[in-house]
Amino acid sequence: MADDSLFAGIDIGSTAVRIAVGQKMPNSDRGQVHIIGAAETVSEGINRGIINSIEDAVSSVSACIEKVERVTGLPFGSAWISVSGHHVSMLESKGVVAVSRPDGEIRDEDVERAVDAAQTVATPVNYEIIHVIPKSFAVDGQTDVRDPVGMSGIRLEVSTQIIQGLSSHIKNLTKCVYRTGVNIEKLVLGSLAAAEVVATSRQKELGVAVVNIGGASTNLAVFEHGDLLHIGMIPLGSDHVTADIAIGLRTSIDVAERVKLQHASATPKSFGKGDSIDLKELGIQDSEEVSLRYVSQIVEARCEEILEKIDKELKIINRSGLLPAGVVLTGGGAKLPGLVELAKEKLRLPVSLGYPVGMTSITDRVNDLSFSTAIGLVQWGINDLPPDTRRGGLFARYRPVDMVSKGIKKLFGQTS
Repeated sequence: MADDSLFAGIDIGSTAVRIAVGQKMPNSDRGQVHIIGAAETVSEGINRGIINSIEDAVSSVSACIEKVERVTGLPFGSAWISVSGHHVSMLESKGVVAVSRPDGEIRDEDVERAVDAAQTVATPVNYEIIHVIPKSFAVDGQTDVRDPVGMSGIRLEVSTQIIQGLSSHIKNLTKCVYRTGVNIEKLVLGSLAAAEVVATSRQKELGVAVVNIGGASTNLAVFEHGDLLHIGMIPLGSDHVTADIAIGLRTSIDVAERVKLQHASATPKSFGKGDSIDLKELGIQDSEEVSLRYVSQIVEARCEEILEKIDKELKIINRSGLLPAGVVLTGGGAKLPGLVELAKEKLRLPVSLGYPVGMTSITDRVNDLSFSTAIGLVQWGINDLPPDTRRGGLFARYRPVDMVSKGIKKLFGQTS
């Protein structure tokens, strides 16, 4: 029987499926997380967040579920699931309603109606809303109201960010999860989930970009004044670095991956002219000396391309070199030595690695950059607890829309 006190996050990526399971720390009104287990398996049937083989994807997710349940010794019945991919986009929308009470006092119900009105934006037929994120309110023309509840007025207006994705991709993702026997609590944009645990509220207030470097893609979320300002997806990741090494050294992908993980750096100047490795030590039959500076020049070229595209995304919103809290790098690709130094140079911003903060754990996975999204999903789930269980309101966090999940549950004859 599933344990209702468990919160599970499933990050379904192109190279790996990662699951983190946690619990809310007792007597914690800030929703502090205790991670009790985490696991990962190689993913198949998934490319850049898109399911291209349901059966292979189901097998990968099922294998990871079994692995993490062996670690924790406890089954879980539901989970928060990450969504990513080039099909995800963001747009702004406004909702306007009349205040319902005769005395004009604004209540929670009025806020909910205004947010619902914002969802009536003309979404394309083949798209589904993933998140509706309230940014600010206006009461009778008074703008930049953060929380209108308790104020008096006649007209309430809300400005929101709508995050949407292609219906077919979302349905394939949810179908994959349901076939493993796990229910979906919420679908959460992966970059938002990671930002939940690697960026502080102070950083989000000042202005920060959270960059999640995965295997096949790099995802970006920019925050300012506490609000989500921009999201982006770059179709380049750490797998492209591996492929470049394989081509440059004329070796296999497996050997190139070992070279990247064990010897590569994004800064060639960290190696001397005589520094080299023998590829025979990494799995090839014949002895072959390779210059580490040459390897790092290959790595640097690809990393520079990724950073240039990140800067291009920042230029779209006029924030290139203009984020006081800088850039937080997370995801498996961020482990590459020298990347922080290179990013500081190319982005002209403060750059740091984003490890999950504000939580305890019995596993060292909590300090693994690859698990930032999965752990962020656990934090998201705990933040989803009702106010009588965990303090917080409309602006305590972003609240995703679960209408997509409910629709898929109906297809499988399940009810929530």
